[in-house]
Amino acid sequence: MASNITQFLSKHLLKGGSNFPGKIALKIDPNILEYIADNYKVILITGTNGKTTTTSMLSNALKEQGLKVITNETGANMLPGIVSCFIANFSFFNQKEERYAVIEVDEANVKFITEKLKPKIITITNLFRDQLDRYGEVYTTLNKILEGVVKSPESTLVLNGDESLLGKLPLNNNILYYGFNTSSNPNKEIDINADAKFCKVCKSPYKYNFITYNHLGDFYCDSCGYKRPALKYQLDSIMEMTSESSSFTINGTVINLNQGGVYNIYNALCAYSIGKELGLSEKSLQDSLEKQNSSFGRQENILIGDKKAKIILVKNPAGYNQAIDTIMLDDSKASLAFLLNDNYADGTDISWIWDVNFEAFREVNYDDIFIGGERLYDMAVRLKTAGLDKDKFLLCQDYDKLTESLKNAKGDIIYVLATYTAMINYRKYLYSKGFIKKLW
Repeated sequence: MASNITQFLSKHLLKGGSNFPGKIALKIDPNILEYIADNYKVILITGTNGKTTTTSMLSNALKEQGLKVITNETGANMLPGIVSCFIANFSFFNQKEERYAVIEVDEANVKFITEKLKPKIITITNLFRDQLDRYGEVYTTLNKILEGVVKSPESTLVLNGDESLLGKLPLNNNILYYGFNTSSNPNKEIDINADAKFCKVCKSPYKYNFITYNHLGDFYCDSCGYKRPALKYQLDSIMEMTSESSSFTINGTVINLNQGGVYNIYNALCAYSIGKELGLSEKSLQDSLEKQNSSFGRQENILIGDKKAKIILVKNPAGYNQAIDTIMLDDSKASLAFLLNDNYADGTDISWIWDVNFEAFREVNYDDIFIGGERLYDMAVRLKTAGLDKDKFLLCQDYDKLTESLKNAKGDIIYVLATYTAMINYRKYLYSKGFIKKLW
């Protein structure tokens, strides 16, 4: 049987860390997902940013309440990777017990999953320009997701209400929204490089009661009356926000999160909202979010020699700017490292780096600026144009040089801002050298 063969391959040949078992299984039986995912309550999490962290937060909350849950924690979020996840957890026994599958899914792959499964909940975190060569603009990304959602009209949709593209959807699903009722951003004028500036109904410019970041916020259109939908789950207040943590309230419940940045508050709000829809207790949600560790490459702390390095995945202007804003909250002595690749998983078009606000780094005098990756020269030109001191640039064409340089960095902490394959490949290198104990 296909599931037996591929499960053996996954566990014994590939150690479960690959899309390959799923590819083999789909060759043998294109409908295998229907069988191996039977009896799971499936929650699909998609959107541009925050999928991996939100998936981790929600799966941990389910476990905190003593429920059985599986998840594609390595971020293998296309159809073969998702099939591999179910294969690795397949058993002929205990098929009747209540089980959850919290699955991160690539935006263009939602339709392949909902052809085979009927998720209990589908969530969309946000929509930003990302991998323009693959997705195009944000409306194209939305349409790719909706191609999958329409195949599962019985699924409840838990959506980001601050995302203007997610209101007035032509769907028959039960839809509920979460969002912010406050913002630490004093600006009410949308930035010129924001991703969805015009009303999806009449194409007039949006106005805002407040903006959280990029085009997210309490939006409204003066021309046609389209506005943010009513929120079921809402961020009431932000008590504290640092580069390492934040404290805030959701529907009156205090949440202490050991991760920094507004974007991680959004991730926590999304996980909380889904958790409440699944009937999780306030305590399990509070406790799990308080104990939440960073997913690999997402504000992950690593010691390189005696230097603390924080690896932050960056893949588009919206996420990069949020990472920069979070770093700027840190008043300690820091060094910066920028790793830029242009492989398929990164997006082969790197023109997006010109929409990132690197100019913000001019406000701080960094002693070390390390630059690496396959497109390090493009990054160096961008940073020089942004006004950073080129005399402090150190170009590192291989990981040996980069690592030795980081060991001798002058900062107390090194922020490593890396695109997807740069992050994955550098983590593999650090793992091979013993700096990381667990690869996935």
